[in-house]
Amino acid sequence: MTKYVIGFLVIFGLSCNDEQTAAADRKPLPPSKDTNVVRPVAPNRYAAVDVSPMDMSYFPQNFPVAKMSGEGTDQPKARVTYSRPHRQGRNIFGSLVKYGEPWRLGANEATEIEFFQPVTIQNRRVEKGRYVMYCIPQQDHWTLVLNSNLFTWGLRPDRSRDVASFNVPVQNESQSTEYFTMVFEQTASGADLVIVWDTVAVRLPIQM
Repeated sequence: MTKYVIGFLVIFGLSCNDEQTAAADRKPLPPSKDTNVVRPVAPNRYAAVDVSPMDMSYFPQNFPVAKMSGEGTDQPKARVTYSRPHRQGRNIFGSLVKYGEPWRLGANEATEIEFFQPVTIQNRRVEKGRYVMYCIPQQDHWTLVLNSNLFTWGLRPDRSRDVASFNVPVQNESQSTEYFTMVFEQTASGADLVIVWDTVAVRLPIQM
């Protein structure tokens, strides 16, 4: 009898320890002091988590922050909304992104650019408004296209709705950019829309 009692106590103790361990596993992990440690993220039960998140760049840069602090104007001059894929060791231009074929400038929904006032691009007036923006990349230059077919996913361009197109030279960079990026940089006459991924960059000068 004594042996059975001892055996029961041992099993009961191990079971309690297992329950305590399982409970501890269910508790949120404390923040790691090691910035290289990535904690596992629980899945989102409401919507799938996108590996190419949507981003928005303004001109002037950080316009919403400046506006809320009382340093901005009533409205920005331009903004671009796009999704940001990342390289993940892939060969991008000429491979993942084909030369000579239309590309949505990012991922997911078609990229959109909005001008809050009329602007001039390569001596051509572009009216205030929102446009889908896509490109046709070549090894030495890109053709950037504005299109009026808003609220579309992916890119199946209706060329009959192209509003304007602009050729810009490719700049090859020595350092690779992991995340596809679109950002405005101020110039003397307005801003350059800078588009960068991997070791390729292009600039679209916009007069405002």
